Amino acid sequence: MKLSNKTQALHDLIAPAVQACNVDLWGIEFIPQGKRSLLRIYIDKAIDDNAEPVINEEGELEQGRGIGVQDCVLVTQQVGAMLDVHDPISGEYALEVSSPGWDRPFFQLEQMPAYLGQQVALRLITAVENRRKFQAKLLSVDLENEVIQVEVEGNHVLEIDSHNIDKANLIYQD
Repeated sequence: MKLSNKTQALHDLIAPAVQACNVDLWGIEFIPQGKRSLLRIYIDKAIDDNAEPVINEEGELEQGRGIGVQDCVLVTQQVGAMLDVHDPISGEYALEVSSPGWDRPFFQLEQMPAYLGQQVALRLITAVENRRKFQAKLLSVDLENEVIQVEVEGNHVLEIDSHNIDKANLIYQD
């Protein structure tokens, strides 16, 4: 799970503006699309089980957990102003800010251990056992050796180098 040079530069530029909004930068995607590119920013915040439920300015019930509309608006304003000043993207672009959602994409290996035992979708750069796409159960994450172990098709365990992962996301299960 390696970011391109452009995406890494944008990440480094955006991170302080996101932190100033009291949320965590989960990850970013930069998708050049001809004349109009897309910059998608995913934000998250820690769950506070002890927080009292409150009704926000939009009349939404917030229970001290997750990202709300106001968080997205605030980050859009902060990051948008910062991008206007630094102008790191040539040409037109759309800025999108959202929570990672139920099917959250993973941008760093360090994000995965919290989801052990859950189903993930993986797209690999180089095929493993003649496959580049897997839906599998996440068994372990070895941060030191930068590998994950997944179980595919009932009890078949694969070890995958994190540098071979092109894209990974959680598969929501009810």
